[in-house]
Amino acid sequence: MDKNFYNRLENLKRKYETLLNRKNEIAEDGNGILNRYKFPVLTAEHTPFIWRYDLDIETNPYLMQRFGINAVFNAGAIKWNDKYILVARVEGADRKSFFAVAESPNGIDNFRFHDYPVNMPETDVPDTNIYDMRLVAHEDGWIYGLFCTERRDPAAPVTDQSSAIAQCGIARTKDFKNWERLDDLKTPSPQQRNVVLHPEFFKGHYAFYTRPQDKFIDAGKGGGIGFGLSNNINHAVVEKEEVIDPKVYHTVYEMKNGLGPAPIKTEKGWLHLAHGVRNTAAGLRYVLYMFMTDLHDITKVIYKPAGYFMAPEGEERIGDVSNVVFSNGWIADDDGTVFIYYASSDTRMHVATTTIDRLLDYVMNTAPDGFTSAKAVQTVNQLIDKNLSVKTVASDHKANASLG
Repeated sequence: MDKNFYNRLENLKRKYETLLNRKNEIAEDGNGILNRYKFPVLTAEHTPFIWRYDLDIETNPYLMQRFGINAVFNAGAIKWNDKYILVARVEGADRKSFFAVAESPNGIDNFRFHDYPVNMPETDVPDTNIYDMRLVAHEDGWIYGLFCTERRDPAAPVTDQSSAIAQCGIARTKDFKNWERLDDLKTPSPQQRNVVLHPEFFKGHYAFYTRPQDKFIDAGKGGGIGFGLSNNINHAVVEKEEVIDPKVYHTVYEMKNGLGPAPIKTEKGWLHLAHGVRNTAAGLRYVLYMFMTDLHDITKVIYKPAGYFMAPEGEERIGDVSNVVFSNGWIADDDGTVFIYYASSDTRMHVATTTIDRLLDYVMNTAPDGFTSAKAVQTVNQLIDKNLSVKTVASDHKANASLG
């Protein structure tokens, strides 16, 4: 028995280190906007085995897994002390999610979790579940984590054990080890998800991007990315919400939409990454899209390309909640490189890389949604006309046509 135990333990250690030391690489030529990578950056197997196994031969002679990890996904991201930091949502086999900090020296591989997960303080009303943290280094000097806190709906009958109320939890830190929990955000909406703190004061206030919704799943009449101000962060209250990016019929964000990470400031405006949801015969489909708001009036959308920026591809479509990509974390490096951290199918974390220049080009020069099939054809025809007017493209096209 002793030999079997120690052989299995050594095998666990070897597989774990091999996984964490695996080099990542660009999967294939991208679409000119970004590059995906071959391997996920975080999975359930990346969690420390000291979380999952009792390594005492006396109490666990068969070296069984004692705490199951189901998935690692929806991570907030930030560059801190020259390390790429992800605060991931770790979901146990018991469905409870918690936060854990992983860091990498280069942002694309070698992510390692801290020994202990985040010990998030509770409010007077304990959270049943917490997840999907957005990280922002605010100009007030704190690093804030805004996340969804879920509790059972107290008005639901005993026969209904699935109705819940979601609100925005707020915590802050300066070292990613010690977290101070603040009051949950208060807004006029019955429920809140996907709340993001703007990194700068706006008109002397803390600015929040919200996602007002009537129910736990359905956005209802409150659908869209909202915006509101609070003069205080310790007891944050948004008195009025304004929807700045509404859901629209027959788009990738027709059912609901929400902001991903905090926006990136550029000389042209604020770059936003958001998720859009539509319903299909196979269930909800989550994709990512982008838009830009004015540099000074951050509630004014000035550019918004049509359709999705990223959608699930290949194995990304398979997981606990299939056909989903979701992002609540990205990092803009000083050299202009942008690391986009996204989850696929509520199962694993990936990275894609691009640059500020490419994102600006994409957002500012990609046609907006015309909202009808006729308008879509007009956009395609304009591109065709332009391409055929370019001699090299036109001649290649004609040559290929004659060969056919």
